[in-house]
Amino acid sequence: MSVTAKRRADYLPPAFSIPLVDLTISLHPTKTVVKSKLSVKRRLTKDSVKDTEKNDGNKSQPLILDGNKLSLVSVHINGTPFSDYTLDDETLTLNVDTDDFELEIENHIDPENNKALEGLYLSGGAYCTQCEAEGFRRITFFPDRPDVLSVYTVKVIGDKSFPMLLSNGNPIERGENPDGTHFVTWHDPHPKPCYLFALVAGDFDLLTDTYITTSGKEVALELYVDKGKKSQGTFALASLKRAMKWDEDVFGLEYDLDIYMIVAVDFFNMGAMENKGLNVFNSKFVLADQDSATDDDFFNVEAVIAHEYFHNWTGNRVTCRDWFQLSLKEGLTVFRDQQFSADMTSPLSNRIKHVRVMREHQFAEDASAMSHPIRPEEVIEMNNFYTVTVYDKGAEVIRMFHTLLGPEGFRKGMDEYFRRHDGQAVTCDDFVSAMQSTTELDLTQFSRWYSQSGTPQVSLAHNVTSNETGYVHTFTVTQNTPSTADQSEKLPLYIPVGFEVIDEDGNRYRDDSGMIQNDLLIVDAPEITITITCDAKKLTPVLLGNFSAPVKVHNELDTASLLTIFAHSQDAFNRWDAMQTLYNRCISELYENPTATIDSGIWAGIHAAIDSEIDNIELLSECLVIPSFETLCQSRSNISVQPLIDARKAFCRQFSTQLEAVLLNAFNGIATQAYSYQQDAVNARRCKNVLLSHLARLPQHKDLVISQFDKADNMTDTLGALKAAQSLPADAFESLMAKFEEKWRHDPLVLDKWFALHATQPREDILATITMLSEHPQFSMGNPNRVRSLIGSFAFYNSERFHNLGGEGYKFVTDYLIKLDALNPQVAARIVTPLIQWQGFAEPHQALMKAQLGRLLNHKGLSKDVFEKVSKSLAYDNHSSH
Repeated sequence: MSVTAKRRADYLPPAFSIPLVDLTISLHPTKTVVKSKLSVKRRLTKDSVKDTEKNDGNKSQPLILDGNKLSLVSVHINGTPFSDYTLDDETLTLNVDTDDFELEIENHIDPENNKALEGLYLSGGAYCTQCEAEGFRRITFFPDRPDVLSVYTVKVIGDKSFPMLLSNGNPIERGENPDGTHFVTWHDPHPKPCYLFALVAGDFDLLTDTYITTSGKEVALELYVDKGKKSQGTFALASLKRAMKWDEDVFGLEYDLDIYMIVAVDFFNMGAMENKGLNVFNSKFVLADQDSATDDDFFNVEAVIAHEYFHNWTGNRVTCRDWFQLSLKEGLTVFRDQQFSADMTSPLSNRIKHVRVMREHQFAEDASAMSHPIRPEEVIEMNNFYTVTVYDKGAEVIRMFHTLLGPEGFRKGMDEYFRRHDGQAVTCDDFVSAMQSTTELDLTQFSRWYSQSGTPQVSLAHNVTSNETGYVHTFTVTQNTPSTADQSEKLPLYIPVGFEVIDEDGNRYRDDSGMIQNDLLIVDAPEITITITCDAKKLTPVLLGNFSAPVKVHNELDTASLLTIFAHSQDAFNRWDAMQTLYNRCISELYENPTATIDSGIWAGIHAAIDSEIDNIELLSECLVIPSFETLCQSRSNISVQPLIDARKAFCRQFSTQLEAVLLNAFNGIATQAYSYQQDAVNARRCKNVLLSHLARLPQHKDLVISQFDKADNMTDTLGALKAAQSLPADAFESLMAKFEEKWRHDPLVLDKWFALHATQPREDILATITMLSEHPQFSMGNPNRVRSLIGSFAFYNSERFHNLGGEGYKFVTDYLIKLDALNPQVAARIVTPLIQWQGFAEPHQALMKAQLGRLLNHKGLSKDVFEKVSKSLAYDNHSSH
């Protein structure tokens, strides 16, 4: 296939602006008519203004409009038919010589057969749009780029079987047509890029509320859900009001339209979309009640509702100049939703959630062929930019600004950013510049985080000598970023490293030169040395408090030091992290020597740690989670999968056996109460379910699992029992799963959990099971949620069977991807991720994975989305970063 990469360095401003867009869209399943009326102005460059005679600058430029899968009917300029154009599969090029004109285009589209779910599509009985990143070109001909900002007026015409006709902004007119159809006209006064355009038409249940802003403006809130799901929407609506209040309180940002609408649909590629005033959501992130949703689901609904609302300012009012700047809106808005969630629930559990994502997924991306900075340099398919690097590492970079500038300094920088750029399409450099204007710190070196890829490694060497004043502890901190697929040369970064030094009793020590300020050491050179002179012979340095930077740490500590950190560190995150390090080390011992037994002193230390935190159940539950296989992979290279899985299983078995009494005591000590989504109750359920998963490995506690399943009055405990039941004999697990399916077979969102639990069972006949499940009445290859729950769960989280050395797991996923790619390239490109991360595995795995990638690459008609990832992965063959 012929593909060309787009490069950030090649950016040119648009030759034309389109201040006004007037759309009339007459909905029809297979022949929707789109009439656009565009006010077009040539953007005269300085050269062309100086000397219009020479036809300089943009004077001779044709108007190039993007268009994909559109049937062109007619083109008019200033009311006259126009034929001096060329049309191909991707563009409509108009050879115009006027500078200011009205362009009218009519085209037809086929929403019913649009299975890629980009542009306008008809699915699940509703019309819906998804235009980010480049979906608007599948609706009408337009310069489909984020730096063309327009004021939209949209008339939606539809059959009365679609009573709700929605678009962006405020409704200004509605009525009936002589042919029996009806219409609603919408006007959005805020100039926006076309990726924020939205249209939804359907027959929904509607929840309404109002919100009074700080300045006293009344905003109508409307939430549209599938018929019969109204009661499952109340939590989402309440979450929206909390997000609106929080953004006013923390950032001084008010909502700016008369109405704010959210629509929940079942068929959606993303989690949700922040279209101006009309957010379209995957129903997974709207619908929630205690019977059908877990505590995690409630958390995610609130977080995603907030994320899309916060985009109203960080993304909509100030948007991206080009898609290479995506982290400008996404990294910043992820950070904002993380801060909101921490305030609504708990800072500790939130921080651990974010760090797990970084360690399991983002570090893996950095180490693969798809490594890129948070502001990438080039791409083939824009949809491939929606990565954990751009979003989650991007959020960590914003968090470092917040750490360095402090909450007040950060707020000043944000105020300045909006003051300078409201209503503009800007770059990451503009954001850094706004932050720089409010601080004495020089952010020049810090801004390398935007352009340098890879995971920096921070290492600590600790040396002790003695003199007449006591012991001199010398700590040498070095930083190094290994070369990545996209960059071989790396420069030192500006890294804020949380740094705490304690002795065996928990006393804290300051460094002699005062380089550690507010428990932070700035590591801005390849090597930094600090000393502490004191009476204590043994000190324990604790690095990266609260995960102060997105780096890996090498800090060689003995078991006693890790237990000292758990007992005495002031930072709860450090205490959790010390236990994770201890577990990782034990698993390493079993990986290297499968017959090893873990030292009894370690079990005694863990036992004491559990006892000491028996009343602090939030920290306890986090500390009892054993690192996942995916996390373990990030601190290893040349991995032999089965031995590592066996080592983890052996450690888990010993953990349950050695600590049975204290685990059971903790389990029985947590009082059950009537369900509520309140933090203390969430903590209690979480802790109980983590304890149950450990006890379930011991045959004598099988009845605890079955009893919890039978008595559960909420989905969190039901699912906790089912996850624990994965450790029970197969017949017991199957029996519970059958009961669950019987009860929930008509609720596809709940069944997603059931599909995922089946797909992650490491049973030998898993491929036959998945094949059978793909014939289930509730499974549809056209629904991204179903595909992710079954095929995605297998590929990402059933490591034992996916990586089976027979290679059949890799082949199975590849066979599926070939079929899926023809239907929905975006979802296929996400699910190919585990295959392209072959670099970390031992040779037999690498060869088998690359063989399947080769099959994909040679497949005729492969999408650009999948081609980009696979071709980069195979090209990386000789450049492994390990």
